[in-house]
Amino acid sequence: MIEFVRNVRLWFAPEEVRDEGSTPDYRFSLANERTFLAWLRTALALIGGGFAVDQFLPDLRWGWRVGLALALLASGVLCSLRAIDHWVRCERAMRRGEDLPASRFPALLGVLVAVVAVAMVVVVLAGWEG
Repeated sequence: MIEFVRNVRLWFAPEEVRDEGSTPDYRFSLANERTFLAWLRTALALIGGGFAVDQFLPDLRWGWRVGLALALLASGVLCSLRAIDHWVRCERAMRRGEDLPASRFPALLGVLVAVVAVAMVVVVLAGWEG
């Protein structure tokens, strides 16, 4: 828990990451940043999809519409938070000369998106009328 709190603090003080270890090859830091930005694009797409389901499918039953929209919105929130946490953890590991941190989050996000997609298939096949 203490490590998590320290990581959260580093989200807002990235200059403190530089106090650890030595400066890695800039290509690795820039690749880490590109990965962070890709996760943010994914988060924005999920959030946009959540709003789209809620706003553009008014004929969808309320429970389905709200459930699917909230699942997509929550996925976007988790993805954006995970992006910054992963960036900090990778940057620290590179500076320390350690292995990059392993993560189950991509699998979790993939499963969650697949579940939402299956639910959307069910909705399309069953019809949208409330």
